[in-house]
Amino acid sequence: MAKPRVLIVGGGPGGMAAAVAAAEGNASVTLLDQNPALGGQIWRGGGPTAPSTVAQSWFDRLRRLAIDVHPRTTVFAAYRPGELHADQRGIAKTFTYDRLILAPGGRERFLPFPGWTLPGVVGAGGLQALVKSGMPISGQRVVIAGSGPLLLAVADYLLHAGARVAAILEQASWQRLAAFGLGLLRWPGKLWRAMRLRLAAWRIPYLTDAWVVEACGSERIRKVKARTARGFREWECDWLACGFGLVGNLECPSLVGCRVVQGAVQVDEHLMTSIPHVYCVGEPLGIGGVDCALIEGQMAGYAAAGQLDQARRLLPERKRWRRFAARLEAAFTLRPEVRQLAQEPTILCRCEDVTLGQLKDHENWRSAKLQTRCGMGPCQGRVCGPAVEAIFGWRHESIRPPILPVCVDSLLASTQTEGVQHALAGSDARDHNALSN
Repeated sequence: MAKPRVLIVGGGPGGMAAAVAAAEGNASVTLLDQNPALGGQIWRGGGPTAPSTVAQSWFDRLRRLAIDVHPRTTVFAAYRPGELHADQRGIAKTFTYDRLILAPGGRERFLPFPGWTLPGVVGAGGLQALVKSGMPISGQRVVIAGSGPLLLAVADYLLHAGARVAAILEQASWQRLAAFGLGLLRWPGKLWRAMRLRLAAWRIPYLTDAWVVEACGSERIRKVKARTARGFREWECDWLACGFGLVGNLECPSLVGCRVVQGAVQVDEHLMTSIPHVYCVGEPLGIGGVDCALIEGQMAGYAAAGQLDQARRLLPERKRWRRFAARLEAAFTLRPEVRQLAQEPTILCRCEDVTLGQLKDHENWRSAKLQTRCGMGPCQGRVCGPAVEAIFGWRHESIRPPILPVCVDSLLASTQTEGVQHALAGSDARDHNALSN
């Protein structure tokens, strides 16, 4: 019996675990990742500098197996079942598969407020990534704001890098945080990590019921104005690291036709999506963190390799981590005030310079795109999409290739075959009919 060809998109913890499990299950495994090295955002770079013994063990396991790894490979189209089109350093590639595992991870959610486009206003995880990449920050003043456990983790990292963290502003109430902390008794590892991070930053003001209302400056940020439980306060700073939790990357699952309900890909107990032999793991199923992604990656890898008993043995552990994810979501749910910080002149779509005032009279994404080009820039709605959803409740109605910017040569090469041109012609006809109606 021939080995099943398992193609995995995404080289973060979930994708790596899926690759290892599928390869150990005697499948032929190909792993694609957009980044220069595996590890995703949380294990960025990997190798000898992997941030923990857990991460290093997964890198070691993956290297010992015959897994075909393709870094710097951007999947941008899926015209026919059983194949994906990608750009690999400017060269068009087509990858075929019998089983597909999608592990695209997640990204930070940004919410617009006056001044959020000033230089020096960045994502919390984004600032951490810049410092990891070598940007000096020693002695510079940083305010960290938004919501979620990432704020403390970023503060800890920046302190070790020599930054002067002026304050951490958490929009959730202390009552919600206290309830969440008590609930962590069922996850002692998470409780210990939370306590360690808070103790490491004990000198930094950690304000709950607090959020940024304006970033001030001319050529770059110089001051932050915030609403706190005790009134308005200001801090001078060189950087504002701001992130309101994470959202799953749904573009690739949507591209291949997976059913998405209320912002999450729908899967069965083996993590198969609505498309036969297509699996999904990690943040697109709902933000669950690295531990959940590792379990789900293994489950999908075993299932794709035909080792269903192995996959089912991990189901109780997956349910345990999904309960943790539900508690996390409940504790850090965005309050109405932070959803309405933008004013009419505030830019929502940074790529196309579209303001809140230009969007407020539209009813949905389609109308906004047609009239303002909101979401049609290089990021393809990755930044403004979650923001617009938080403010207006709009969701992307359709995903079309290319889902990421790629070389024109790669895009042209991917559409040259007769079958693909036939599929595109059908798509164009459907779009024309939709617009006509």
